[in-house]
Amino acid sequence: MSDKNLTAILYEKDDLRLEDLPVPEPGQGEVLLEMKEVGICGSDVHYWTHGRIGDFVVKAPMILGHEASAVVSKLGPGVTNLKEGDRVAIEPGVPCRLCNYCKSGRYNLCLDMKFCATPPYHGNLARYYVHAADFCFKLPDHVSFEEGALLEPLSVGVHATNRAGVGLGNTVLVCGAGPIGLVNILTAKAKGASLICVTDIDESRLKVAKEIGADFAIKVTSGDPQVVAQAIEEAVGDKVDITIECSGAAKSIQTAVYATKSGGVVVLVGLGQDLVEVPVVNAGVREVDIRGIFRYVNCYPTALAMVASGRVNVKPLITHRFKLEEAVKAFEAAKRGEGIKVMISCGRK
Repeated sequence: MSDKNLTAILYEKDDLRLEDLPVPEPGQGEVLLEMKEVGICGSDVHYWTHGRIGDFVVKAPMILGHEASAVVSKLGPGVTNLKEGDRVAIEPGVPCRLCNYCKSGRYNLCLDMKFCATPPYHGNLARYYVHAADFCFKLPDHVSFEEGALLEPLSVGVHATNRAGVGLGNTVLVCGAGPIGLVNILTAKAKGASLICVTDIDESRLKVAKEIGADFAIKVTSGDPQVVAQAIEEAVGDKVDITIECSGAAKSIQTAVYATKSGGVVVLVGLGQDLVEVPVVNAGVREVDIRGIFRYVNCYPTALAMVASGRVNVKPLITHRFKLEEAVKAFEAAKRGEGIKVMISCGRK
């Protein structure tokens, strides 16, 4: 093992640097990981370009990256579920395990959550990184490191469709065909949705959505949410059972309510402005449930099983590949909105 640990560090807004840091030592219940693949998430780009997301502000240098896979390099004291050489996917959020949220199984709501690349906690875009062993999941030999890294966004799709109650025969609308919208399409289809409609303002994204399983793709050209909802209803033949809103755009959230059947469910995945006008009376009198999600909880095993079984193919989502030494170029490509998922390989050249 090398004593060099090349690491991508965000010092402040628009200041991303590559530096050699010491290789960390795993503590009790932790493992040292030799990082393999790290995907760039929209949140990583947002921290780089804005220096904050809501109340999470970059006040000190922070290592980026949280969609990741690795090889176990060294065991810390007390680790029994892994061994050196194991290939793993990394669930990036480690909760306290002791609070009522954790004990009731909703650890994603833990107030003491330590989540990769969310201030003040470091991410894993580096050669070596230390993580809690019980939040590392062994990858079968036939599941690649790239697929392992994509279990993170896929888990968002698993959680969103769980919250929505997607099941056999449901008709589903996905608003927004970015990476998170696409994993929701993949997950809803795998769970038995009979029909999936997707909306976006970008023609190229809609094309990809159709290629991975959407039945209808509607380009949003009107600023009137009710007009868009009418177009969806005409394409599908009825309002949909479930809408998963992934764009965070205010008008798209309004469309989600109008396009959903009475008694249906709207799940809010995309995060936009703090205050949004919602047709709450329309939703209320038609008993349309509006539910939020926060990341995911107990979803990595399901996401891994979906990929390992072949029920879900995430490989087409990866459109750009860079080496760790090219991290700044990779972030620039992601910022320009090129492709779908930008992946960074952390192994040596």
